[in-house]
Amino acid sequence: MFFLLPVLTFYCLSASRGASAAAHHNCNGPLVSALPQSSFQSSSQSSSSYAAFNAKLNRRDGAGGWSPMVTDQEPWIQVDLREQMEVSAVATQGRYDSYDWVSSYQLLYSDTGRAWKQYRQEDSVGRFVGNVNSEAVVQNKLSHPVRTRFLRFVPLDWNPSGWIGLRLEVYGCSYKSYVADFDGRSSLLYRFNQKSMSTVKDVISLRFKSHQAEGVLVHGEGQRGDYITLELHRGRLDLYLNLDDSRLRLSSSRRVPVSVGSLLDDQHWHSVHMERFNRQVNLSVDAHTQHFHTTGEGHSLEVDYELSFGGIPLPGKPGTFLRKNFHGCMENLYYNGINIIDLAKRRKPQIHSVGNVTFSCSQPQLVACTFLSASSSFLSLPSAVSASRGFSTRLQFRTWNPDGLLLAVQLDPEPQRLVLQISNSRLLLTLHGLGRQKSEVFASQQINDGLWHAINLTMKSLQISLGVDEEPVNTIQLWEPLETRGNFYIGGCPTVACQRLTPSFQGCMRLIAIDSQLLNLSHVQQGLLGSYNELQFDTCSIQDRCLPNLCEHGGRCSQTWSAFSCDCSGSGYSGATCHNSIYESSCEAYKLIGSSSGFFSIDPDGSGPLGPTQVYCNMTEEKVWTVLSHNSSAPVTVQGSTVHKPHIMRLNYSASAHQLRAIVSGSEQCQQEVVYNCKRSHLFNTKDGSPLSWWLDREGERRSYWGGFLPGVQQCSCSLEENCLDMNYFCNCDADSDTWANDTGVLSYKDHLPVSQVVIGDTNRTGSQAVYLLGPLRCYGDKSIWNAASFYQESSYLYFPTLQAELASDISFYFKTSAPSGVFLENVGLKDFIRVELSSPSVVTFSFDVGNGPVLLSVKSHLPLNDRQWHFVRAERNVKEASLQVDQLPLRFLEAPADGHPRLRLSGQLFVGGTASQQRGFLGCIRTLMVNGVSFDLEERAKMTPGVSSGCPGYCSGSSSLCHNRGRCIEKSNGYACDCSQSAYGGTTCDQEVSVSFDSDSSVTYTFQEPFSVMQNRSSQASSVSTESSSRAREDVAFSFVTSQRPAMLLTVSTFSQQYIAVILARNGSLQIWYHLQTDRSPDMFSPTLGNLADGRLHRIRIHRVGKNLYVQIDQDIHTKYTLTSDAELILIRSLTLGKVTRGDNFSDDVMRAAAKGFVGCLSSVQFNHVAPLKAALTNRGSSLVTIRGPLVQSNCGALAESTSHTLQDQTSPDNRDKEEHSGSSQKDLAVIVGVVTAVVFIAVCALAVISRLLYQQRRAQGSSSIKEENRHTMYTDYRTELHLHSAVRDTMKEYYI
Repeated sequence: MFFLLPVLTFYCLSASRGASAAAHHNCNGPLVSALPQSSFQSSSQSSSSYAAFNAKLNRRDGAGGWSPMVTDQEPWIQVDLREQMEVSAVATQGRYDSYDWVSSYQLLYSDTGRAWKQYRQEDSVGRFVGNVNSEAVVQNKLSHPVRTRFLRFVPLDWNPSGWIGLRLEVYGCSYKSYVADFDGRSSLLYRFNQKSMSTVKDVISLRFKSHQAEGVLVHGEGQRGDYITLELHRGRLDLYLNLDDSRLRLSSSRRVPVSVGSLLDDQHWHSVHMERFNRQVNLSVDAHTQHFHTTGEGHSLEVDYELSFGGIPLPGKPGTFLRKNFHGCMENLYYNGINIIDLAKRRKPQIHSVGNVTFSCSQPQLVACTFLSASSSFLSLPSAVSASRGFSTRLQFRTWNPDGLLLAVQLDPEPQRLVLQISNSRLLLTLHGLGRQKSEVFASQQINDGLWHAINLTMKSLQISLGVDEEPVNTIQLWEPLETRGNFYIGGCPTVACQRLTPSFQGCMRLIAIDSQLLNLSHVQQGLLGSYNELQFDTCSIQDRCLPNLCEHGGRCSQTWSAFSCDCSGSGYSGATCHNSIYESSCEAYKLIGSSSGFFSIDPDGSGPLGPTQVYCNMTEEKVWTVLSHNSSAPVTVQGSTVHKPHIMRLNYSASAHQLRAIVSGSEQCQQEVVYNCKRSHLFNTKDGSPLSWWLDREGERRSYWGGFLPGVQQCSCSLEENCLDMNYFCNCDADSDTWANDTGVLSYKDHLPVSQVVIGDTNRTGSQAVYLLGPLRCYGDKSIWNAASFYQESSYLYFPTLQAELASDISFYFKTSAPSGVFLENVGLKDFIRVELSSPSVVTFSFDVGNGPVLLSVKSHLPLNDRQWHFVRAERNVKEASLQVDQLPLRFLEAPADGHPRLRLSGQLFVGGTASQQRGFLGCIRTLMVNGVSFDLEERAKMTPGVSSGCPGYCSGSSSLCHNRGRCIEKSNGYACDCSQSAYGGTTCDQEVSVSFDSDSSVTYTFQEPFSVMQNRSSQASSVSTESSSRAREDVAFSFVTSQRPAMLLTVSTFSQQYIAVILARNGSLQIWYHLQTDRSPDMFSPTLGNLADGRLHRIRIHRVGKNLYVQIDQDIHTKYTLTSDAELILIRSLTLGKVTRGDNFSDDVMRAAAKGFVGCLSSVQFNHVAPLKAALTNRGSSLVTIRGPLVQSNCGALAESTSHTLQDQTSPDNRDKEEHSGSSQKDLAVIVGVVTAVVFIAVCALAVISRLLYQQRRAQGSSSIKEENRHTMYTDYRTELHLHSAVRDTMKEYYI
């Protein structure tokens, strides 16, 4: 508690600090009502009675408010508060008794009235809600108060039936300001009263503004090696802090700062607050905060002699970073409650001033302009006649875009021209000469990093030179003197003036000078000089869309001027914000999609915060076991240990503690075997029963039971089974025998698993010894998959806590119903909401509102969805886009507005199966409800809710896997059937391999019904942005093969746009995967294994692609990840071919060689996305979609090889290896007997299966001739009837399956 209290205090301080004086000093007084007329300015006014000074709130002066001229293209009104004030709110009103009002506006602020900055609310929203009539007052409180003198209101929308009309008020208060001005060579030193100062708590607060991206704000260091440095670096604020960490003292390369903020060199005030208590630190800049713990062993900061503010007076001292001193202004600088600037102004002896520090802020205002559009912005300036026939141009710019035109000018003699542009994030200067001749030079550095960059372009004599920042100058040599003609085009050019070779520049520019004459942007704005389009003057509107980073799970954020994107490579996640896990959540889920035993990565909480972990999935039994190993897989021998000095084995698992907890809690049952052999070694003290050996559970609690699921019983398995060697003891070891005894047991109480530590105490006596072996953690079942509830009253619903889905949410579930409509799920807030519903028998709708207006996505099925069969729904919404998936229908996408509200603010309860109004309720079943990776326990909640029952009636509603390998279970009136149309397998339960034998001339070609893109729904409003993370590109390929031929062609997919995928065996028998996605580039080739797969054995291949990420699994090996050079989609897929390919004009030589050889062997269970081409060839031989060439013979080679593979697999699985024991001759005899009995049973079962199959076919034929239409009852009656039959169905399901 001693440590927790300061921690809570610090977090509370951080949370409350943003309120500033507005919360602490009632800072909400009116600031405009008493201002003189001279404090108001505007872009224009309709007449004198509509002047800006008439715009005071609730007044009727003049015409009742301000209105600009109708011809004003960029209207604004601004207020001068006469001095720096703290502003906490603004209010607007329409023009009195009129149809003129502003419905939305921007708010800009400035210290000088020249350089402006747009105010943005939380989440970077810059649009304020205005009025809906002329009289009502609408007040907007600022999410973080701003200290400023000038405010400018820029109308964005107004009454479409009227015009702009505005009255306004500003609320806030005055505040005390202590300012110091640093010139880049000065600093203030705060000297301590003693040699050194050691503190366990530090608080530093200040405000600063600067036009430079580098500069030290605070620095202090000590002889022990402690230091603190707070500095501007590349426009961000970096904090270096060391508390007695010897590693950081020895190596400066280990110094990694904590960074916060961005674009802090914008000449506007920024608030900094740093709090440290012991090793916990909170660092805030404006509204952005970082919480972290320092490294090192100490808890105090020891600084010698002094702290410096504004720079490091003696660079080169140990612990310093040789950075530039700060150049700018600081205000209200406090260190541990001490007002540093006030002491300096009063010339107190604790403060020593170095250089020229003044106490008023006189920093120059560098006025910028913003080029708003990447397609139409430009600034045109006339070229001056120069006596030297040359010219020079200087300017500074900042942008995020990788491409854009900076400068274009025509040259004499014609038709030569000079173009300076950003190309692929670098500066490119091109001289276009006569004909197609051109000369180019590139600047080396990346310049789309959001920082200011200075350019100096000069043409003089026979040379053109380009200088960028501090880089060496690049030159182009000329053959003849050139001179400019026409206009200079900066940032872009009109289509009639010059040829468009690149997008317009989108970003900020300042200090534009031509021939040493600095451009007056005010003259341009007033129309006195040049012309322009899509420019915003007196402000730089750049914003960092990667702050905060909205990419989840470690995704890397990158941005352009108007959008950000996430690079998810290496994260294990995909999607626009790296929200969706690329792995299944359990071994059970892998089994349902047709996987066999092997090592897999599972993500136990899906899109939640836990990452994926590797497990072994044993699918050879009816139950699917998840096996997690640890670091002690061999038997451990223990001797010489006592209770006071015990033997301790700490176990490290292949998963983290949080992942283990999620896996165990999500499983139906878990267990862990403890093999314990002992000789003269007790487990319990025979006198008082206290444990001499024990183990620790997952929470670190001591446990002393050694078997079973009864944690309160201090016994071993032999006692629970009543077969101990000496019945006077609860454990065999406690008999203290001189011979070896065994107390092996299986721990199965889930809440205690897995074992985290084993402690052995009694092995220090003569002849005493213990040998133990702890098996892996083994779990089976997935509780979420079949967790279901049935709703049989329209007014019933289940309720859960409010969804935590502000920035991202994914909702998935299965449903079945006979009702025509109903709400699956709904959660509402004050204005926001989210809802998923069946809006009609064939339409599922996903709707929500995050403050930008209601959004609706719908997926329509060509077949009814209220057919009493299970249907899958997945809805996702994040700050980039929203999507809706229903079954295998095309995915619907909708892109979010770039500058809209990103947060979904909900406050009410989550309703499942209904709404708060108890209307439009759902009638039917819902199961496997998952939200952001969290499984909802519908069954438990249904037990206490009227109108809802646990579980769901029907054969297809249980945990038994009736249909395998993606087969879909279909309810029938007297049973069930398996729809294997989406599976590569056949048979009544989709578990029979579909295998075909090929020879060298054989091929199967599946032609897709129409040219289509695999995942893109062309009717949806999907984004065309091709980034790795937002790409819809996705392929899933799975097949098995047996061959001895090499090279060999296994599979090819080709498109009408000359793209292809090819999977081949190379000359050495190794597998090669070819992806040719961009026809202007060489294809990507990956060889996952160098071993020979043409060995006559069955090999199973799984290939999965998401964007640039390619995942390959061969047999039971873990997935291997590769990165493609492109994330392009397959456009207009033409066909998929198995075996020999006769047409491959654009194939590479290796692929063409394999294509000509074809394939000799067996291909089995081929699946491409949702197409099973091999099965289609066998079942639809007359179809126009399937073309068969050469001999093609159905075979069972895949099934035979698979059975052999399973036999070998069973012999080598981790579970069986863990259970290996020495067997005697009696066990061998028993094995022979068991073998004979097994053979007899097997023959009997086979005969019974044949007879059952014949009887089933005969009964089916009789049934098909007498099908009658069933009378339909009301939905209420149907579901009540099904519920009454539910228990009977469950009881008979197992018999039916057999």
